[in-house]
Amino acid sequence: MKLIIDTDPGVDDALAILYAAADPEIELLGLTTVFGNVTVEQATRNALHLVDRIGRDVPVAQGAGKPRLLPPFVPSHHVHGPEGLGSLAAPQPRRAPHAESAAEFLCRSVREHPGEVVVCPIGPITNIADAMDMDPAFAANVREIVVMGGAVDAPGNVTPFAEANTYHDPHALDVVLASGAPVTMVGLDVTLKVLLTETDFDFVAAGNGPNGSFLKEISRFYLDFYKSIGLMGCGLHDPMTLIAARYPELFSSERTALTVDTDGPAIGKTRRANGRPAVNVLLDCDAEAIKAHFLAAVTKVQ
Repeated sequence: MKLIIDTDPGVDDALAILYAAADPEIELLGLTTVFGNVTVEQATRNALHLVDRIGRDVPVAQGAGKPRLLPPFVPSHHVHGPEGLGSLAAPQPRRAPHAESAAEFLCRSVREHPGEVVVCPIGPITNIADAMDMDPAFAANVREIVVMGGAVDAPGNVTPFAEANTYHDPHALDVVLASGAPVTMVGLDVTLKVLLTETDFDFVAAGNGPNGSFLKEISRFYLDFYKSIGLMGCGLHDPMTLIAARYPELFSSERTALTVDTDGPAIGKTRRANGRPAVNVLLDCDAEAIKAHFLAAVTKVQ
């Protein structure tokens, strides 16, 4: 599977990227970065560091630093840490960002491999909407867009209505949902059904050498946040998006049109709708199998 991860690393983004590196069936074409958990500059720096860690020549293209129409947001440092990797200091990557912007990189990659590239936006979906503006054929050429975001039946996690990624750029999500592109939404209806605990990170650290120790270290801050909201583990948000792209049989879904509130008190809320293209919305999953698969995969990363 040819894959581009659109990312705002972020602790769970790091988990997702190292998961992708562990799968021999994934050809990681590149990472594109976006604001969200951190600033876009921090996201790019962290993504470059993660590419250093996996030891591959994977391009990192910097993208949007703010939403399309809303004012800029303060990064989620209380969730992911001041530099996005828990309590760790800012990393010093050994490589530079790609010369193309995220939207340019996305458009070129999909154009060069029509019908083959899966794009996984695991932050605000601004770069994907920008790519659709840049190339009207993008929606037809992409194989699938598997989105971490939304909450259809579940409550939100930044407001009672909205999941964080959809809240941070609902106007971009509206563009994508209306585009007719093949979209699968992996939202809070499923991602909080799998929690990683301190014991799970101990297991990863024991089985994965330096990268396992790194994941355990960055998880401490993240787990403390989840404890502060009454959960004894962190949701498998971003990694589950990649797992859904690879193993859709582990999920149950509904085919429906969606809309997103772009203003008002429920801004960012994703809702079933009529009159626009249907997308695939994941509503349940085999949580035990997904967790076992994820832990087995990431302990193989060298």
